[in-house]
Amino acid sequence: MTADRSREVLKLALPIIGGMVSQNLLNLADAWMVGGLGPSALAATGLANFLNFVAVAGITGISPAVQAIAARRVGEGRLNETAVPLNGGLLLSLLIGVPLSAILILLAPRIFAALNHDPDVVRQGSDYLQWRLVAIAAIGMNFSFRGYWSAMKMTRLYMITLIDMHVLNVIFSYSLIHGLFGLPALGVKGAGIGTTLAIFIGTAIYFHLARKHACGHGFLERRPTGDEFRSLLKLGVPSAIQQLLFSGGFTVLFWIIGKVGTAELAVSNVLVTISLTAVLPGMGFGIAAATLCGQALGRGDAADAQRWAWDVYRVGMWLFVPLALVMLLLPGPVLTLFVRDTALVQIGRLPLQMVGINILLDALGLIMMQALLGVGASRLVMIVAVGLQWLIFLPAAYLLGPVFTMGLTAIWIAMGLYRLLQTAIFTAAWQRGGWRMIKV
Repeated sequence: MTADRSREVLKLALPIIGGMVSQNLLNLADAWMVGGLGPSALAATGLANFLNFVAVAGITGISPAVQAIAARRVGEGRLNETAVPLNGGLLLSLLIGVPLSAILILLAPRIFAALNHDPDVVRQGSDYLQWRLVAIAAIGMNFSFRGYWSAMKMTRLYMITLIDMHVLNVIFSYSLIHGLFGLPALGVKGAGIGTTLAIFIGTAIYFHLARKHACGHGFLERRPTGDEFRSLLKLGVPSAIQQLLFSGGFTVLFWIIGKVGTAELAVSNVLVTISLTAVLPGMGFGIAAATLCGQALGRGDAADAQRWAWDVYRVGMWLFVPLALVMLLLPGPVLTLFVRDTALVQIGRLPLQMVGINILLDALGLIMMQALLGVGASRLVMIVAVGLQWLIFLPAAYLLGPVFTMGLTAIWIAMGLYRLLQTAIFTAAWQRGGWRMIKV
């Protein structure tokens, strides 16, 4: 692998990783801002953020479809058409997001009441969630823009805009929570309003940047044809289903672990947070692989597309290895950043070390998964990811935990094996090369 290829990978991946890390910081900032309002407020926003994550999971599946088609057009030299899939993604975000927002806003109080019996938590959480749900269409648009910027190798614009959104979110939300600058003190509701305002401003910034950088590429100049819409849906629907069921799978997993014990559930929340943070570099490098592989396939160079996925993984190893070592060698100190109870730290020590052991191969699986999405194999990715999670891992977790009472470690062993099996299948599919014939 040449130095030029390494630099190209890093130029694409690092801004994406930076943007994703800033998203985690946003969640931490929200927790910090409402933390002073009391435990009910913190519980309300925590549950509402998870419900919002599930609500928007499907619409974010449009992003890989936009990226795959735009990257292929770049490789084909059809630069004047690269923004057409973006136009389609923006339109689909509106058509899906607006009615979905309206329905879920009406149902939010009932959903919250079904999940929590504390009236104060239900009241505050419903207000916060309803305001967050207003932005579903905008979130879909923002992810479509991410797919486009990634395909065009302009990921720096994604990172800068996301950071701007997070800064604005802190300013807006903190002011509305506490009533600064003459604004009313709205408490938790103010946090929801502030976050939604920041998201809409981020969408406006993306439109401004697209008018500047996508001029001549078809941005807002041509609506996709029927065939182009079908191609977008063919790639986007499986990704949307996968994202929705992946997030729903975590809901089922927490329900299963809750039957094992309260201490195990508390530790699992920490372990999942750490795990999702640890996979961010894998996702960032994977999105870079999707662009590089898609463009190479568009040029008609399938061999180069196949090499790119492996080159991306080799570059990412410099980041994956230190992450793995930290979790493997320092599980106690890492866990004590989140929990103070020594008994909980002891419960989570071995599962966290297993996350460290698996991270190198799990990162390979994420890169191969995104590379497959980048060349249009979204149906294969959906079948494998959903099938392994729902038909193998979750039933195994239920049997090992509540039924055979083998504890949290057994569940995490099952998770590690399921992720390794997923990596093996994605890698084998990539090496077989059936994706070379996919048209988008």
